[in-house]
Amino acid sequence: MLKAYHIRNYNFKLLLLVIIACVFGTVMINSADSSYLKKQCIGLVICLAGLVVLSLINYKFIRKFHWILYGINLVLLLAVLVAGTNVNGATRWLGSPDLITIQPSEFAKIFMIICAADYLADHMETINTVKTLAGYALLCAIPLAMIVKEPDLSTTIDLFVILFSMLFVAGLSYKLIGVGLLCAIPLIGSFFWYIKLPNPPFKNNYQIGRILAFLYPEDYASTTRYQTDNSVMAIGSGQLFGKGLNNSTLATVKDANLISEQQTDFIFSVVGEELGFLGSIIIIVILGLIVVQCIRAARKASDDMGMFIATGAAVLIGFQTFINIGVATALLPNTGIPLPFISYGLSSLVSSCAAIGMVLNISLQRRKY
Repeated sequence: MLKAYHIRNYNFKLLLLVIIACVFGTVMINSADSSYLKKQCIGLVICLAGLVVLSLINYKFIRKFHWILYGINLVLLLAVLVAGTNVNGATRWLGSPDLITIQPSEFAKIFMIICAADYLADHMETINTVKTLAGYALLCAIPLAMIVKEPDLSTTIDLFVILFSMLFVAGLSYKLIGVGLLCAIPLIGSFFWYIKLPNPPFKNNYQIGRILAFLYPEDYASTTRYQTDNSVMAIGSGQLFGKGLNNSTLATVKDANLISEQQTDFIFSVVGEELGFLGSIIIIVILGLIVVQCIRAARKASDDMGMFIATGAAVLIGFQTFINIGVATALLPNTGIPLPFISYGLSSLVSSCAAIGMVLNISLQRRKY
């Protein structure tokens, strides 16, 4: 449903920042591996067009279909478990790698932001009751469990943080948060103790291997830690101004093939190596400004539903940026998660652009002071 809007209320700052980030990402993907450029450009044009169209569709109209979206989400996630494409031991995609694949867990982020926002908006007055919290937990747990099953732990954590942040903004009691932390601390401690045992049942699980590589980097330097160490080397070698775009000498980590699939999860290492510290700071600032614009839209939203959607979008962009750069710089264990608008991956681009499209619509209907 389109609605008459005043052009002066359109958040062109946010749109411009997203376009700049997308162009920046396309340039870096081309530098990392030019064979992905054509597909990325086609996907980018489609996603930006969809973003603009979505920004003109009243998000309150989209809200009416939240249960349909929730059902589509579960069907797609179930399809992955039943007939998904396996790549490197994980089944996260639908389609053929030779043609086109989609990653439903990426779409789940935007579907769940809409569904969670609707639920929270309807239960604002009873947010801290057992019934409301149990309902919210059930709503979120089903798709999260299906994503864990793929397995896709990084997306599960990402989506959990998004959904919890929305719940926090809805007014979750600090007392309940405190109780949760008291329960979580010993559980986390027990987990780290368990994975250090000589032969735990899931010793060969690659996710556990990545955590152990983070805790004991010297023991995994030639295996699990290899990619991360090379990423740090690439970023450090760029120094202040970098080695230049499309640098094709063996003196670069990229052209020595020391990082596989560098155009995706480790795209930040390309930025650091070729554009240096200055280029790295620029992309961090751009993504940070996008998050700030989403937060401003949440604060000025005309209703609770809009506030929660914009909050979810802000956390989606902000937390993924934090995780991706944290992995590339060895501050966090290696986990596959894209850098929003920068990494190659059309499913991620679709979910990010859809989130921004709705934030733009929320901005169009902001409160009047």
